[in-house]
Amino acid sequence: MPTPEDIAKAFHASLVSRDWPAMRALFHDDATWTLPGDNTISGTAVGGDAVVERARLIASYGLSFKLENILLSRDNMALGLHNTAERDGIQLDEKLATVCRLRDGRIAEVETFLSDVPGMNRFFARAC
Repeated sequence: MPTPEDIAKAFHASLVSRDWPAMRALFHDDATWTLPGDNTISGTAVGGDAVVERARLIASYGLSFKLENILLSRDNMALGLHNTAERDGIQLDEKLATVCRLRDGRIAEVETFLSDVPGMNRFFARAC
């Protein structure tokens, strides 16, 4: 069974390389991913396919996902990331922790904590 650190590295690698099948293999079918804010990526994605679709949507905005650290608990892990991007003159520059709760060697739940929710809302604004 992979270690939490192995899963963290695989999650980040699949996100950076946009390897959606590899990412999907990391998640349980009933996985969830919750993000704060009020924008196109906010709320809770339910189901492994929906979680990967959320990652695909985030990546489609051209983000750079710099891994700053991997944080480990006894049974779970978190990615400390610095995400940056520019779109239509709007800058995104945020620090975040993506906390993953694991079950049987796969990701069951993700919750993301952000340093700049208003900035995220501007960058990922809903179409009017």
